[in-house]
Amino acid sequence: MTMTYVKLRRLYSRFWEERGHKEVPPIPLVPQNDPTTLFTGSGMQQLVPYLLGEVHPLGKRLYNIQRCLRAQDIEEVGDNRHDTFFEMLGNWSLGDYFKKEQLFWFWDFLTRELGLPKEKLYVTVFSGDEKNHLPPDNESMEIWKKLGVPENHIYKYGANKNWWSRAGEPRNMPVAEPGGPDSEVFYEFVSVPHDRKFGEKCHPNCDCGRYLEIGNSVFMQYKKTDKGFEELPKKNVDFGGGLERITMALEDKNDLFETNLFQKIIAALEKLTGKKYQDNKKEMRIIADHIKSSVFLIKEGVYPSNKEQGYVLRRLLRKTSLNLHKIGVDVKKMFSLEEICRSVIDTYGEIYFDTKQDVNSITPIIQLEMEKFGKALTRGIQEIKNTPDKELENKAFYFYQSYGLPLEIIEEIFDSQNKKVDKKIFREQFEKHRDLSRNASSGKFKGGLADHAEQTIKYHTATHLLHQALFDVIGQDIRQEGSNITSERLRFDFYSMKKPSAEDMVEVEAIINQKIKDSLNVEFKIIPKNEALKIGAKSFFREKYPDTVKVYFIGDYSKEFCGGPHVKNTKEIGSLKIFKFEKIGNNLFRVYAR
Repeated sequence: MTMTYVKLRRLYSRFWEERGHKEVPPIPLVPQNDPTTLFTGSGMQQLVPYLLGEVHPLGKRLYNIQRCLRAQDIEEVGDNRHDTFFEMLGNWSLGDYFKKEQLFWFWDFLTRELGLPKEKLYVTVFSGDEKNHLPPDNESMEIWKKLGVPENHIYKYGANKNWWSRAGEPRNMPVAEPGGPDSEVFYEFVSVPHDRKFGEKCHPNCDCGRYLEIGNSVFMQYKKTDKGFEELPKKNVDFGGGLERITMALEDKNDLFETNLFQKIIAALEKLTGKKYQDNKKEMRIIADHIKSSVFLIKEGVYPSNKEQGYVLRRLLRKTSLNLHKIGVDVKKMFSLEEICRSVIDTYGEIYFDTKQDVNSITPIIQLEMEKFGKALTRGIQEIKNTPDKELENKAFYFYQSYGLPLEIIEEIFDSQNKKVDKKIFREQFEKHRDLSRNASSGKFKGGLADHAEQTIKYHTATHLLHQALFDVIGQDIRQEGSNITSERLRFDFYSMKKPSAEDMVEVEAIINQKIKDSLNVEFKIIPKNEALKIGAKSFFREKYPDTVKVYFIGDYSKEFCGGPHVKNTKEIGSLKIFKFEKIGNNLFRVYAR
């Protein structure tokens, strides 16, 4: 019997709770207060302050199941294992247990709880880094042996494979940065033959597809100093495992899109298009993945646009249209997409969706965007047809930018119209312009960690003052909708039934600066959530909070659910000037200040 997605989640939660772990509620897919990334890209993203020393309100043993999206993987989707939306299983020890417990428990979860065959599991450990005087992780090696892993199933790799820090390899780490070795577990698909183009011998980190990483235990053991690396007095464990990848191992399917996570989605897609998955694997994988990611993004309030998260959503839906076109669907007259949207919602409904409400609210947004692009695609095809062959090579990026047509579709159109084009030159021109475009927006679509610069921390604290001041001046229906904080400015979005006037904003600014002058102390308390709500602590309404929470108090003026970090006293902020205020939607407003 197939272990369903829902059952796997329940087993994981129960397993860690039985070992004294508290669940950290997942943060939104679009993270708050993290200007370095558009989406939540890992389970540990919200845990960074605590891995660096902050006290977590739930204690030292934590776990979670975090929904994630990685926009940088869009171009990789189409093979048998890449996807843009996924869920990350995580567990953490903040200065509590270490390697012995972590490796034993994870092995126990895989082999006893899930019943994965031990003979198909392989592990990797850190082989050491002589240049930085970092020894091999012999401790993990010995633990694996004691657990019964044969030596020929244990592989050693260097810092490029089995070391973790925010800066990457040890040589790239700044002074005071923590990091350490990691130990990964791989599943072997014995039915997949080794492809020798990837090397004479196969091994866990081979790219031929025979092995799949299903979990990684990071041991934050060292800190870099001026004199080299020294061991941390308080060591942490940071584990991450892909739910989708563990599902592939459980079902012994080397194709993610044949597992129960995509079963309903692929079936709906076959029914709607009249095409078979086995005959159109690449295209159907892209369509299924991109529709799934789009449904989740829209659920979290993202709409197609030309900026940030909305741009990624638009890109996903355009690629969906293009791949429907490739398998012979007339995208000018798009069929109803309700059934394919419903298949995503049905798959995850018990966890994330309200089936009836979400089908009715999400489907029309996807339908409209894809219908509009279908018409643009038709116009693009016509313009290519009317463009002289000798001009096509230099218009590669123009077709992409103007109509959203990627390279492979443009080339297919060339072939269908018997256009004589030097494809090598065409691709070179396309790559040249795309690289220029990527460089212009570098850093905006990659995953990252929150900026903890001094000025950013000041602005973070200032948002608490802003939130309370808006509440005082405009009314009690004020509700935070999100924020984005950099070292250059803060941005705060809020809901209000009443449109604030220019005079209101002047008063809000005056209150904030008075509280800064009052030199109010900033402190936190770890208290039960119900108690925090009773005393009126404010929160971000879209976020789920655990039963025990961290509340930051600014004197007796502001109290708010928050993980930190903050200044110690409001006088450190200096002053705050609201330089822009605008309406961004129905009863939605945005404040910029610095």
